[in-house]
Amino acid sequence: MEKMWAGRFEKALDKKADDFNSSIRFDCRMYAQDIRGSMAHAMMLEKQGIVAKEDVEKILDGLESILNDLNNGALTFDENAEDIHMFVEAELTKRIGDAGKKLHTARSRNDQVALDIRLYLRDKAAEIVSLVKRLVQVITDKAEENAKVIAPGYTHLQRAQPIAFGHHLLAYSMMLLRDMGRIEDAVKRMNYSPLGSCALAGTTYPTDRAFVAEKLGFDGVTQNSIDGVSDRDFCLELMSAFAILMTHLSRFSEEIILWSSWEFKFIELDDSYTTGSSIMPQKKNPDMAELVRGKTGRVYGNLMALLTTLKGLPLAYNKDMQEDKEAIFDSIDTVVMCLEVFTPMIATMKVNADVTYKAAQKGFINATDLADYLTKKGMPFRAAYKIVGTIVAECIKKDCVLDTYPLDEYKKYSDLFENDLYEEISLETCVGKRNSAGGASPKSVLAQVKWVREELEKQ
Repeated sequence: MEKMWAGRFEKALDKKADDFNSSIRFDCRMYAQDIRGSMAHAMMLEKQGIVAKEDVEKILDGLESILNDLNNGALTFDENAEDIHMFVEAELTKRIGDAGKKLHTARSRNDQVALDIRLYLRDKAAEIVSLVKRLVQVITDKAEENAKVIAPGYTHLQRAQPIAFGHHLLAYSMMLLRDMGRIEDAVKRMNYSPLGSCALAGTTYPTDRAFVAEKLGFDGVTQNSIDGVSDRDFCLELMSAFAILMTHLSRFSEEIILWSSWEFKFIELDDSYTTGSSIMPQKKNPDMAELVRGKTGRVYGNLMALLTTLKGLPLAYNKDMQEDKEAIFDSIDTVVMCLEVFTPMIATMKVNADVTYKAAQKGFINATDLADYLTKKGMPFRAAYKIVGTIVAECIKKDCVLDTYPLDEYKKYSDLFENDLYEEISLETCVGKRNSAGGASPKSVLAQVKWVREELEKQ
């Protein structure tokens, strides 16, 4: 295939250099966006009297046929094409003749690719937000199911205070809601059309950039032609949002891996989302969660790669910027893949309520409530804290828990202890009384569930 820019050159590009320079193998995924952008550009050229109506009609018909043929597999990408833009233009000219050569009037590949990637990322961001929304729905449903299931809450990976298990799950709903917001915010800043910036300096043709922007659903046009073609901060912002999203999925994965171990056994993952061992027949491995945790590193790496690529580039466009696509495409693919597996894994996860309850009992996590019991009867908190710490140490020596420690033993430490202490420090009471806004009680969990669902309805 002859290069569109061949006129300046006397020799053909070296084959290895041509392969090195080519991006068709990865930017071909933007074919639909490239064609949509070209259609809007062609309509603008006719509207402004830059290209004759009959030629634009041929161009639009030709682009439509190319899109249809690519969609149904009748047309395949030419690996010898330099990029998706040149492929479409060459195929268009092959189909409609010289009229196809007029399509590139008043634009450059620099603003064309900047347009394509914005359109593509806008489409994929909407898909990812939809997948995250579904995951939040599943987590929130699971939290509602477990609003009354008592479990130990942790700090420093040590049992700390009793909570409803649903409360723990809802923490991830909150994180993921913010992830959705971050992605949507990034799209708002990205949603401006660079087409018409041309190579870097705009054009002498009487174009109507706002017309193209409106046709393509943008909120406006980029205000500086150099900025329009030379920055990819919108890619960085989306990749950062994806990296934070993966951080949350990775943290959840880590807990799933712990919870499903024999040491915890708080949950059991469905067979559909676990694997076995080639040598140990008893194994049930949480491989999906482990892979999500592992793939988080890929998404981090892609963000750092593009940050590094951009950090030293002079304005305006440089070929280095071709490196943006593989990085962000891989991040998108990874995030989508993880979400598509993670959501049904959570939906089918079973919570072992009896195990979480026993773990809460054995962790002395009602010790704070026992100290509060004494404080409410007039003892200074620090004095109560020391007494309860001593009682916990005694319980550990005697292999018992605060709930079963005899009253006469309690009274050795303070006459303030009465029979009512057992009701006060029961796990049900400890959890049930935590009704402060955002607290861990069943009542609070249900209020949070309601709030999350209301937020999702706004999406």
